[in-house]
Amino acid sequence: MSKSYSQLLRDIESGDIVSITLVPNRREVVVEFTNGEKKLIPIFYNDQKILRISEQYNVPLTVRDIRYEERLANYISGFGLALIFILSLSFLIRRSSKLLNKMQSFSGLSSQVKEDDIRKYTFDDVAGLNEESGELKEIVCFLKNPQRLIELGAKTPKGVLLVGPPGTGKTLLARSIAGEADVPFFSISASEFVEMFVGVGAGRVRDLFKSAKSKSPCIVFIDEIDSIGRQRGAGIGGGNDEREQTLNQLLTEMDGFETNNGVIVIAATNRPDVLDPALTRPGRFDRRIDISLPNRKARHKILSVHARSKPLSDSVNLMEWATKTPGFSGADLQNLLNEAAIYSARNNKSIISNIELDNALEKARFGLLSKPLSDSTKKRQIAYQIIGKTLVALLMPTQDKLEKISLFKSLGDLSGMTYFTPDEETIDSGLLTRNYIYSKIVISLGSRAAETIVFGSKEVTQGSQKDLENVYFWANQMVTKFGFSDLGPVAYDSNKDSIFLGKDIMKKRQEYSEKTSKEIDKQIISIANNAINDAINLLSDKVPLMDNLVEELIVNESLESEYVINSLNSYLSRN
Repeated sequence: MSKSYSQLLRDIESGDIVSITLVPNRREVVVEFTNGEKKLIPIFYNDQKILRISEQYNVPLTVRDIRYEERLANYISGFGLALIFILSLSFLIRRSSKLLNKMQSFSGLSSQVKEDDIRKYTFDDVAGLNEESGELKEIVCFLKNPQRLIELGAKTPKGVLLVGPPGTGKTLLARSIAGEADVPFFSISASEFVEMFVGVGAGRVRDLFKSAKSKSPCIVFIDEIDSIGRQRGAGIGGGNDEREQTLNQLLTEMDGFETNNGVIVIAATNRPDVLDPALTRPGRFDRRIDISLPNRKARHKILSVHARSKPLSDSVNLMEWATKTPGFSGADLQNLLNEAAIYSARNNKSIISNIELDNALEKARFGLLSKPLSDSTKKRQIAYQIIGKTLVALLMPTQDKLEKISLFKSLGDLSGMTYFTPDEETIDSGLLTRNYIYSKIVISLGSRAAETIVFGSKEVTQGSQKDLENVYFWANQMVTKFGFSDLGPVAYDSNKDSIFLGKDIMKKRQEYSEKTSKEIDKQIISIANNAINDAINLLSDKVPLMDNLVEELIVNESLESEYVINSLNSYLSRN
């Protein structure tokens, strides 16, 4: 407990204090008592009374000057603050230096030359692309013997553009060129050029070509080039400046002042329609090679290549599986065999049989399947949709082959499945007749026609929603693109520019009048109404056959195509 000033005076008079130390700057005294205790007691400013009473009672009083201590404390605190400031500044400089180095490293080349991996890929490993490989053999000759071109005054091709759907082997084809020519292979994705800092993408392009020239002759492969090669000035606001700077640098590197530098750029894309014209002109990408989906013979070769490392059963005929997989890309075929191998391992089998391939093909086509509905009423209505569509498809003059019908459905679907293998010749030729497209519309409306006949127009369901979407798509194509309507042989929807380029978003341009637009809608509706009437006419006298097939489908949950075809032929022969 601290003592008061008055108590201090009484203690001095009573002789309980040994000594007093006065600290004027702090207006306090340090008092030492006879019992050895020391206490700090405040006093008044310029207190004379404490001096007189101490002298009167012979108590030693010492004045303590702390100005030196205060100056020393000030020096120490100032030095500490300065040290903290210097350390903070040093930390900020180091952080800025690291950030600058990181920004500079963004422009560094992330691709690496892997000569050992490249030699594993040759044209023999690229199955199903014989014509494309033959076109690229000239590039291999240029890389192996560029001096021959120089003597003839010719220039080495600068670039090759590989165009095709995903999974068709564009990357593998580019690697096989490097493998055949035995030259270094630089691989990078076009999206790696563009970063958040301005100028980084252009710097990365410069570093890429600088490294490539040091390894000349070599191959530079740019995957998905449409991510930086889209048309400049497109989009709302004029586009991305950083992306356009990167594209400008790429254009300069590909067609600069140097010739015959031995660097050939191979780019891959599945969107050639959005590329900048300056990128695709001769002198930059001199060759364009279109890689389409493989035909049946090509699919057989691809399956044979991927089947080398897989133990297939003797009963597996790869040509038959090539026939069953129209529209599959090379990646799809590889995944088919891989899924079959997984099914075999899951069932503890040592070989891959047709059963595993069937399961893998079903998964590739429909994804994961769920069981049919347990409600017998809804299950029966779905069965009529499936049987109606199947019978209409068998009665229409199409070359598509019935593959499978089942009550099992894909996750998210409301109805079961009716799958037809598309006609191979139609796919390969790419030519669609008016009758073929109209038949697809009628087949798509087979489910709605069956519901209308059996349950009435007021009890139809939305289970055939996807079929109705197909109806609108094909009817719209017939009217607006193919000229298959009463409006005449005119394409009203040219679709010259891709929608995401943004050129027409802000423009309210109409290529045809409002009256023509109404006529187009009328034609689409007319085609759909005629198709549903044709589907109803095909099924109206076959209700007993539908009833029998529906009962069989409900019991077995799936029917073989041969059984349905034989049932239809027997019914037609009796009637």
